[in-house]
Amino acid sequence: MNFMSTRIITTDVNRLVAFYELVTGIPAVWGNELFAEIPTPVGTLAIGSDKTVPLFGAGSAEPAANRSAILEFLVDDVDAEYRRLGEHLDTVVTEPTTMPWGNRALLFRDPDGNLVNLFTPVSEQARAKFGL
Repeated sequence: MNFMSTRIITTDVNRLVAFYELVTGIPAVWGNELFAEIPTPVGTLAIGSDKTVPLFGAGSAEPAANRSAILEFLVDDVDAEYRRLGEHLDTVVTEPTTMPWGNRALLFRDPDGNLVNLFTPVSEQARAKFGL
């Protein structure tokens, strides 16, 4: 089994896709006006319209209601990413901080309130974990 993607359901696909294109620097691949994907080398971030929810089962997903999952992206320099993205982030939860497990992390919320973590391994152990 291979983990392939995480899908976010939203009421505004265009807005959320534009945000993640800015964050990742990766252009979206659009399936149609209700669905797009941000493909990365290790997994895909899929963004789907709330209009697709009935296809999975009425009420099975609710846009802008996540309070348990964190989308995490490994970056070369989290401090540089903070400087690049700062003015585009409405809600910064934690400015770049070195965590006890050896990652330097920036946490913020996307336009739908989903928590996003950009991190750079900085300790020897954290760097080794990611083959850096």
